[in-house]
Amino acid sequence: MVERNGKQEDGDGLRIEIAQGAHLVPASAWDACAGGDNPFVCHAFFSCLEDSGCASRETGWAPHHLVLRDGAGDVMGIMPLYLKSHSQGEYVFDQGWAQAYERAGGRYYPKLQASVPFTPVTGPRFLVAPGAGRDVVERLLARTAIDLARSNGLSSLHVTFATEGEWRRLADEDFLQRTDRQFHWDNADYADFEAFLTALSSRKRKQIRKERRQALADGAIEIHALTGDALAPEHWHAFERCYLSTGAMKWGRPYLNRDFFLRLHETMRDRVLLVMARRNGRWIAGALNLIGRDTLYGRNWGCIEDHPCLHFEVCYYQAIEFAIARGLKRVEAGAQGEHKLARGYVPRATHSLHWIADPGFRRAVADYLERERAAVEDESDWLSEHAPYRHEEGR
Repeated sequence: MVERNGKQEDGDGLRIEIAQGAHLVPASAWDACAGGDNPFVCHAFFSCLEDSGCASRETGWAPHHLVLRDGAGDVMGIMPLYLKSHSQGEYVFDQGWAQAYERAGGRYYPKLQASVPFTPVTGPRFLVAPGAGRDVVERLLARTAIDLARSNGLSSLHVTFATEGEWRRLADEDFLQRTDRQFHWDNADYADFEAFLTALSSRKRKQIRKERRQALADGAIEIHALTGDALAPEHWHAFERCYLSTGAMKWGRPYLNRDFFLRLHETMRDRVLLVMARRNGRWIAGALNLIGRDTLYGRNWGCIEDHPCLHFEVCYYQAIEFAIARGLKRVEAGAQGEHKLARGYVPRATHSLHWIADPGFRRAVADYLERERAAVEDESDWLSEHAPYRHEEGR
């Protein structure tokens, strides 16, 4: 555990506490700050991760959430925060920084990480109660987190997948700014999937139709899009097998466990879309999505059988169909993946903030980030120019 040094209460009676677990903060107070737009920042999602043991001290994710209270004890703001002993499960890669710092004789870990564990989804990292002054709350939480890192001799504080507003507003709080990109699908009020295809160039339109046929080519594969009470424990057990199989191949140690999936079912199944593929009565693949107010968030994929184009169908095309049917504005398809461009997903910027304690190391990271931002912008511009939509044909 890191300790909070210095004054914890100011002249206005405001105080900041460290909650070593979301369960120590009332769900109603947390959710009032989080709002209802993004399911990944709600109290239930953090509780699923922490109470299942996925995000815990034992896995290198020790909760140290900052909770700002007013003089009456009411929660004004929350900064979800973890003490990390590694850089796994973050999707904003700083392992190169860690290696360089340690080669120079420094100690990079532990560090502080403001994020949603194992979740490369943009969302607020400074949760503010309605009626509270956003600027005041964000800055108090940010300064406290920096003070916490500094006073405990930690190398750094990282605020990843922050909103663009937070990224801009808090840059002057001694943070370095970083950008990256993901691929998102935007709903132009399409009536159905065929209307979406009509917006694409003829070559890409034909490619997607071919991929959807190939995904079900043997005639024995069925696709089931399940949400709410349509979900049952058998679906979660099947998805877990698929997730563990693929996770073990990709990164060695899958982050999520069965207890997490069952807790998600009990507390958030109305905000879950589980797309499952079944062949000859056996579940063989699945994709986990969460449903926001205007966005469908693609999260995890897994399979126990390989079939051509089945990944595209289950993860991307079914997500688009669901978003159109629900009238959602976009689909966020997770981290990385230039191959998503050909399937109608276009590049969108992601943002993170980084505080580095060591002045010399900070200068080196700042120089790197300046060059990285320019490269990301140039690449995103090029990718946008090669989006598969019909304007390419000079329409």
